[in-house]
Amino acid sequence: MTLLLTHTACLDHVTPPGHPERPDRLRAVAEALGEERFKPLTRGEAPEGNLDSVTLCHGEHYIGELRHIAPQSGMIYIDGDTSMSPGTWEAVMRGVGGAVAATDAVMSGAHQNAFVAVRPPGHHAEVSKPMGFCFFDNVAIAARHAQRKYGIGRAAIVDFDVHHGNGTQDIFWHDPTVMYCSTHQMPLFPGTGASGERGEHDTIVNAPLASEDGSAKFRAAFENLILPQLQKFSPELIIISAGFDAHYRDPLASINLEADDFGWVTRRLMDVADSSAGGRVVSVLEGGYDLQGLKESVAAHVTALIGA
Repeated sequence: MTLLLTHTACLDHVTPPGHPERPDRLRAVAEALGEERFKPLTRGEAPEGNLDSVTLCHGEHYIGELRHIAPQSGMIYIDGDTSMSPGTWEAVMRGVGGAVAATDAVMSGAHQNAFVAVRPPGHHAEVSKPMGFCFFDNVAIAARHAQRKYGIGRAAIVDFDVHHGNGTQDIFWHDPTVMYCSTHQMPLFPGTGASGERGEHDTIVNAPLASEDGSAKFRAAFENLILPQLQKFSPELIIISAGFDAHYRDPLASINLEADDFGWVTRRLMDVADSSAGGRVVSVLEGGYDLQGLKESVAAHVTALIGA
């Protein structure tokens, strides 16, 4: 009952040579999930999202500007990390559409949970600002969509990417109906995510980790802080910002997790979803920049989702 959504258009977001967020990431994910043990997955194409969904989280002026500057040829640089190629706009909109379609599939009961394998990632995109490889915040849009279409009162977004999801935090800072929980390395890009950043309604839960903290401290952050807060909040849907760049092989950080840690945390989040959300979990790919580490970690994550 696990749905996998992806799209080849996400390969057409071309980044500069040597850039860590590259099309090969998605090929690695496809290779990992092509193994025989993932036969139970229901596979589909991420549809192209619509701008109406994007306006749930991002300003109309910002959306229009981004659409306007999307190049027909060559490449434009928005900042030192973030660029657009002719294929970027469709790739971004497939990410939005995939997250929304996965949410529909899970909320309607067609699937128990879903994994959306898209790029570029989304969790650094603020209300009116692209950054950190990101343009639109897919998980934030999914949460708002679930609220608007299905009337759910409480959604939770859990982010285990090694970089703090400043965009998701920015979008939900004033919102008592969405809880945002994050483990991430500090100090590290983007510089947000201190434990004292708790939002207007105490629904932001940051558990920063230090370089070399490893599996034990990562698991303790969930056991002691994030999972109890989630259980208290009692979400009706859990959305995962599934970044795998905390893996020990990753070149951009050094928390040094193992693939098994991603399987463990996925199962723990599924337990919370079972208790308050009817088991409903939507997971969307974020970071993960070592191809072997990404393959191992995605395999562990999706194995947990399908209950294998």
